[in-house]
This record gives sequence, structure tokens and C-alpha cells, in this order.
Amino acid sequence: EVRLVESGGGLVQAGGSLRLSCAAFGFTVDDYVIGWFRQAPGKEREGVSCTSASDGSTYYTDSVKGRFTISRDNVNNMVYLQMNDLNPEDTAVYYCAANLMRRSCPRPPAAPLKYEYDYWGQGTQVTVSS
Repeated sequence: EVRLVESGGGLVQAGGSLRLSCAAFGFTVDDYVIGWFRQAPGKEREGVSCTSASDGSTYYTDSVKGRFTISRDNVNNMVYLQMNDLNPEDTAVYYCAANLMRRSCPRPPAAPLKYEYDYWGQGTQVTVSS
């Protein structure tokens, strides 16, 4: 059974950092595209970052470039999202997702789109206070 489980969310002050973790079950993260998304209250789910299995390429939405870093831990079958210099606009539920049909992020360097991903975690809340 394919499952994704996020963790690491919480409450942080503006300027602070968090590292989100995504544990994968039922498949190997080293073989497929993994993306991070977020959804703020009343807003559409937004693609944040994507990592390709084919060559390790990474892509980010403009609002997080230079602040967020996506990485893979193939030994532990995890994907991380390191988030630095957080601001209140980053407040959202964060989701990791997998596309088990691709090894490379679609449409580079564009940020991921939710319809391109088949499997989703339950999400983890990130709240940034001002």
C-alpha cells in the first residue's frame, strides 16, 4: 500500500525555521517524483517544490526560492522540506505528494501542479506568527 506521512509542522515566529519530513511507504522515493504543496485557509492548494529522481533536480515556486530546500534521504525513504526565514504568508497545511509514473518533475522549472500527483499525505500544519 502506498502511503505518505508528513510530520514536523508547528508554530514558529516570523524569521524562524522548520523542517518538514515526508515518510514514504509502499514505494521507493529514489525512483519517483516527489512534490511539496501547501494550502492556506480559503485558498487553492499551491505547489511549493518538486524533486526529480532522474537527476536530483529541484524546483521551487517563486515565493519560496532562496528560503526553502527540498531534499531526499534514500536510505530512510524520506523527503524533507527545510523552511527558513518563514513569514506569516507561509502559514498553511503542507502536504507531500508522489507521482509514481514519472522520474522527472513535469514542466521544469515550474512549480508542481496538484493534478500531476496521485498519492498524498494527510498534511501537517505550519503556523507562522508575526
